[in-house]
Amino acid sequence: MHDIVIRGGTIVDGTGGEARTGDVAIDGDRITAVGETGASARRIIDADGLLVTPGFVDIHTHYDGQVTWDPLLTPSFWHGVTTAVMGNCGVGFAPVAPGKQQWLIGLMEGVEDIPGTALSAGITWQWETFPEYLDAIEKLPRAFDIGTQVPHGAVRGYVMGERGARNEPATAEDIERMRAIVREAIEAGALGFSTSRTIVHRAIDGEPVPGTFAAEDELFGIGQALREAGAGLFELAPAGAMGEDLAAPAKEMAWMRKLSAAIGRPVTFALAQNDLDKDQWRVLLDLAQQAIAEGSNIRPQVGSRPTTLLMGLQTFHPFSHRATYKSLAALPLGERVARLRDPAIKARILAEKDEFDDPRIAFLIEIIFSGLDRTYLLGDPPDYEPGPEKSISHIAAAEGRDPYDLIYDRLLDRDGREFLMRTILSYSDGDLEAVRAMLEHPTSAFGLGDGGAHCAAICDASMTTYLLSHWTRDRRRGPRLALPWAVRKMTRDTAALYGLGDRGVLAPGKKADVNLIDYDNLGLTAPEMVHDLPAGAGRLIQRARGYVATLVSGEVISENGEETGARPGRLIRGAR
Repeated sequence: MHDIVIRGGTIVDGTGGEARTGDVAIDGDRITAVGETGASARRIIDADGLLVTPGFVDIHTHYDGQVTWDPLLTPSFWHGVTTAVMGNCGVGFAPVAPGKQQWLIGLMEGVEDIPGTALSAGITWQWETFPEYLDAIEKLPRAFDIGTQVPHGAVRGYVMGERGARNEPATAEDIERMRAIVREAIEAGALGFSTSRTIVHRAIDGEPVPGTFAAEDELFGIGQALREAGAGLFELAPAGAMGEDLAAPAKEMAWMRKLSAAIGRPVTFALAQNDLDKDQWRVLLDLAQQAIAEGSNIRPQVGSRPTTLLMGLQTFHPFSHRATYKSLAALPLGERVARLRDPAIKARILAEKDEFDDPRIAFLIEIIFSGLDRTYLLGDPPDYEPGPEKSISHIAAAEGRDPYDLIYDRLLDRDGREFLMRTILSYSDGDLEAVRAMLEHPTSAFGLGDGGAHCAAICDASMTTYLLSHWTRDRRRGPRLALPWAVRKMTRDTAALYGLGDRGVLAPGKKADVNLIDYDNLGLTAPEMVHDLPAGAGRLIQRARGYVATLVSGEVISENGEETGARPGRLIRGAR
């Protein structure tokens, strides 16, 4: 008599092997049998016609603050994720010196666009050191498992104070103290160390995050902590990641290769296609493959769709800084839409010039809105791979209209809930062929969903659902990916990268993290803005259709997209 038997589903087990019909038996928190069991159980879950997969392992999230107040960790909860890794890109909340909590909030707000008001209201600080942070979050109830990395920005600020915040060079003594802190964190259960070197990542005061310009002696000195502990992964957002410095990526790859060889640990970094050098990603993937052949372990981290800014009346848009619109901006959405539909209001707004208090904002807005050939209507259901003929510039030309006149009208669609999608990475040629090649490359790891981050501009935590629904079933603009391969990419492969050998595969002895999916109906809803963060702060969320059930450690945490109240999630302490 098993605890649970998932009966008669189409099993895609995470190994990459072909789908097969069978049962999955669960006892306690472990899978005990897979195949034609014919066994009885205290609970039978009928999976006839459903896809049965391992739970998804999302290795790139930013729930470092949200983990202290949200047991579900949405949006990831809605997208089949049963294990998430946070602490990426060098930002996080431990270690923290007394009185420096607000400074760390400013780092996170600036880099990851998480409202500082929400972080200030939501986090109850009960730690100073990184082990104390782990102890604090371990006590909190949660639906699925969470692991974390120790962030360079916090460590540098803790050790070096203002010198660290200002990116002054680290002394030998500084480096030794940082190495000791990172080793202590890894031995306490951190899954790795993270840093950021892109000048795009800045604190809320505009300063580059601590560690942006760290020299090799600092990076290699800290990296020795991973070698000494014999565990952990080195993660980074590299210089040039956004195309801001075309010479930087090759230089970054050179030291990453040396670092991985020196410390004997994996190094993973964010990789995307940029518009200024559209083939640079190919070179970096080739270099990663060469590095692996030579004994280093370099793993570029890639997404399943373009990185996009979502522009709308609920976020920001081309008219946000015009006087007439600003006079209406505080109105509830319904009232605002009614006013904006007035032809006189429209004419006034279209005739006005932007008014900026900060020249940096003016510069960013100019860059964003100069790409109307890369701006599309997102739609409902959302379309993340539209052709060039669906761009704002193309439609406006075909209709003989000014593009901003078109944008104005489209922003009022769906009662003001429509979004425009401005692609900023990995969508410069009108399709996702670059993304497909990056995903299929043998060195790449699937990630970059950024769950919990970019609350007012980007909503990509649904990349797991998109990898299944779009790439294996719906794609029309190019080749699709095989379903067993796609499942393996975000289960066994991501788990293995972080040393989590107890999950990611449906096999006896593995952790009972399972998704039951109505594959034919799996899909994404349109993003929406909600105000459910602490202090009423807003964020973009996106739900999914088609997840019939999700289990973590043998407990059903979600049925038909709704939580069950089960809280089997645990803090992951180290590889297993």
